[in-house]
This record gives sequence, C-alpha cells and structure tokens, in this order.
Amino acid sequence: MLCGECLANLPPFDLARAFGIYRGNLRLLILQLKFRRRERLGRRLGTLLAQACARLGSVVNGESLLLVPVPLFRSRERERGYNQARLLAEGLKRSLNRTPLGKNLRIASGLVVRTRATLPQTGLRLQARHENVRNAFAVVKPELITGRRVILVDDVMTTGATLSACAAALKKHGAAKVFALAMARATPQFPDTAGIHQPTGVDEAGRDWT
Repeated sequence: MLCGECLANLPPFDLARAFGIYRGNLRLLILQLKFRRRERLGRRLGTLLAQACARLGSVVNGESLLLVPVPLFRSRERERGYNQARLLAEGLKRSLNRTPLGKNLRIASGLVVRTRATLPQTGLRLQARHENVRNAFAVVKPELITGRRVILVDDVMTTGATLSACAAALKKHGAAKVFALAMARATPQFPDTAGIHQPTGVDEAGRDWT
C-alpha cells in the first residue's frame, strides 16, 4: 500500500527497506558511527542490513547486482575521514558473502558522486529536502550501470529525498532497477531531529545531520 504522497510523487527507486526505526539504541549507534569515528561499528551495523536486504525478496536474486553507497561530498568525507554508507555496504557484503546472493554482489563505490555540497537534511521540510539534493548526484561511469540492478545503501532514510536523487541519476543512465536499503527509517513519530535526548559527547559540535 502506498500513501497519498507516494502515489502523487512516485520515487525513482523501485523498492526500499530499512533495518529498524531511527530511535533508541539504533539512533545512538548511528550517531556514534557518524561523529565518533567508530568505523568498525559501521561494518558491524552493516551486517544487520542483510535482514533488510532479505525483505527485498526475490527481485534481487539471480543476476549480478551493484552495491552503491550513497556518497558524501568530498569535503564532508575528508572532514569525517570516511563515508559511513560505504562502511555499511562493506558489512552488508561481508554478511551476504555466505549466501548465494553474495557471489553475484560487488561494491561499486565511486560510481555515483555528490557534485556539490548540500545543506544537512535534518530539520528541512519535505519540499526543501527534495530541492536540497535535486541534481546533486552524478554517475561517473554510466556504461557500468546500463541494464544493471543496483542496491543503494544509506544510514538513515527520512523522506527518501536523498535516495530518490541518487536513484534518479542511476535511472537516467540506464539502471534497470534501483533498490534502497537504509540502516534506520525516521518517521513523524521518531524524526531525524535532536528531539530525543542523546548523551553528551556523541557529537561535540552539536550536529545531527543525516
């Protein structure tokens, strides 16, 4: 079943799944990953994404798939020291290596790039989120994705604006199907804002962008 917003504005990706809701311990772990340089934590969380991947069903079975982490802008990645979506993808791949799907799955990091710095999505309204990331992604080697099926990986999905912008770039260059996987799903009841108390030191700069 699709909500009215989705029926009016169908996202470019074909299917999306998340491991859990962006609240409680999962939210705190994601914040630790993003702002406390917990790289090993990212790969460990990524192994849990296999459960969300399983919920994509038979649509991802059979032919080879590309696993594409949602990219950060280069200055943001330099500041953080890594791309958390890449770490999640590595953990997911490691977990799936023990399954038939893993044999046909490879990480295509760098296939999609973020062409400009964007504002943090946290706190922006729906339309502003979409405008913020509109045309913010480009495919570097389109010949590698023509006719292929792609799984996009990100840490948090709120409105789906970022994943939609990435999927639109991939579809523009011939991707046959684009599926979206997120570690956590933010909802109106559990938003991606700082409304939930977080311990001092999770992010010394007071940032909670997604």
